[in-house]
Amino acid sequence: MSRNFNVIQAIDKWAVFFYIVLVVFGWINIYGASVSEDQASIFDINYRSGMQFMWMCISFGMGLVILFTDSRLITAVPYLLYGLIILLLIVTVFVAEDIKGSRSWLPLGPFKIQPAEFSKFITALALAKLMSHPQFKLNSVRSYAIVCSMILLPMFIIVAQSETGSALVFLSFVFMLYREGLPGLIPALGFCAIVLFVVVLRFSVVDLLGVEGASTGLFLGLLLAYLLMLIFVRVYQYDKKHLFVLSIVPLGVFALALPLFKWVVRFNLVYVMLAIVVFAVIYLIVLAYFKWRRTYLFIGLFMLGCLGYCFSTEYIFNDVLQSHQQKRIQLLLGMADDPTGIGYNTAQARIAIGSGGFWGKGFLQGTQTKLKYVPEQDTDFIFCTVGEEWGFVGSAGMLIVYLLFLYRLLLIAERQDTRFARVYGYGVVGIFAFHLFINVGMVLGLVPVIGIPLPFFSYGGSSFLSFTILLFLFLKLDTMRIERVRN
Repeated sequence: MSRNFNVIQAIDKWAVFFYIVLVVFGWINIYGASVSEDQASIFDINYRSGMQFMWMCISFGMGLVILFTDSRLITAVPYLLYGLIILLLIVTVFVAEDIKGSRSWLPLGPFKIQPAEFSKFITALALAKLMSHPQFKLNSVRSYAIVCSMILLPMFIIVAQSETGSALVFLSFVFMLYREGLPGLIPALGFCAIVLFVVVLRFSVVDLLGVEGASTGLFLGLLLAYLLMLIFVRVYQYDKKHLFVLSIVPLGVFALALPLFKWVVRFNLVYVMLAIVVFAVIYLIVLAYFKWRRTYLFIGLFMLGCLGYCFSTEYIFNDVLQSHQQKRIQLLLGMADDPTGIGYNTAQARIAIGSGGFWGKGFLQGTQTKLKYVPEQDTDFIFCTVGEEWGFVGSAGMLIVYLLFLYRLLLIAERQDTRFARVYGYGVVGIFAFHLFINVGMVLGLVPVIGIPLPFFSYGGSSFLSFTILLFLFLKLDTMRIERVRN
C-alpha cells in the first residue's frame, strides 16, 4: 500500500453507513428480545445484548485490521484458507458437541465458534481466485466441474454437521456465476425442478378424477414437463412441422382417452400422460439421429430426466429428507397443520408481527417478546421482534435499509476493474441477499424454517464476525481499485 494513500478516506462511505445502521438497530432489537429484569444495562456482558456488543467491538477491530492489511495478502491466501477451512469442517463433524441435533460448534476457550459461518467468505475468496486466473473461462465442462466441486465440497460437509440451512447458503453463488457467464437456462432449470417437486408432492395425496391410486401430482408434473419441452423446442430448435407433431399428439390422445374414461371404463390417466412423454422422448431422439442435431437429443434427455425426477419425488421426500424437514415442507404447502408442534415457531412469529400493527407496541413493550412465546427470538426469529415492537413502519424501514445496502454493494461490485474483486463482490451480494430473503421468508411462513441468521441482527458471535469479514474484505478490494487509479 502506498504511504500517501488513506484507506479510510477511500472506503465506500455509503456501504459503511448502511452497515452501521443495521448493526446498531440489530443490537437494540437483540436487547429488546432478550432483556431480563436482572440485567443492569444493554452493555451487561452476562446477557446476550452485552455479549453481542463485545462481538461488535471485536468485529469492528477485525474490519480495521482488514482495511490496513497489505492488499497482496488478500489475493495470495484464498487457496490456503480454503484448504484449512475444509479441514476444520471435517474435524468439526467428529469432535463437535451435539447441540440441538447439530454438530457444528467448536469450543474456543469461553466461546464457541461455528466454522460453517467462516466457510462462506472463504469459499467466495477461493472462487474469486480461481475465476480470476487468466486462463480460466466458464465455458467448458471441466471449468464447471471445478467450480461446482469447490462449492459442493463444503456444502456436503456442513450437511454432515446437520446444518442444512448453512449449507443451502452456498447456492447463492449461482448469482455470481450467472454474472460471470453461466447460461440463464441453468438457474431456470433449477427453478423448474423446485416447481415440479412442489406440484408433484402437493397433489400426490389427491386421486386424479376419483380413481384410486391415480396421483394428480404425477399427472400435473408430467404435464408441466411436457409443456416445458414444447417451449424448449420452440426456443432452441424451432421447426413448425415437428413442433406441430409434438403439440397435436397429446391433444389427439386425450381426445380419444377422455370419452373412453367417461363412458366405457375408468382407468389411470397418469399412464396416458406417461405414454405421451415416452413418445416425445423417442421422437426427439430419433430426430436427433436423423437430423444430426444435438439440441433434440438434449431436449429428449431433459424430458427423460423430468420423468425420473417426477417419479422419484416421493422417494426423495420420504427417504432422503429428515422427519422435521418433511413436516416443515408439509406445513408450508398446507398438507399438515401443527400449530403446537413443529409449526409453533412460525405461528407465534406471525402472531407477534401481526400484533405490532402499523406503528408497533414500542421499544421493550412487546408482550409476545416479553413472555417468550417465540423460541430463538433473538437469533433466527429476530425479525418478529422488529415487527412487534416497531410495527409495519419499523419492519419496512429495516427492509428498505437492507435493500439499499444490497444495491450499494451491487454497484460497488460492478465498478471493479479486476475479475477477482468483481467475482468476490457478487458472491458477497448473493450471500447477504440469500440470508435476508430466506430468514424473513421463514419468519413470515413463506419458506420452510431452515435456521439461518439475519445478518447483523441475529445474536451470534460467529455469524456477526463472519459477515463483517465478508463485507470488509470487499470494501478493502474496492479501496485497492481506487489506489490503482490514483497511482
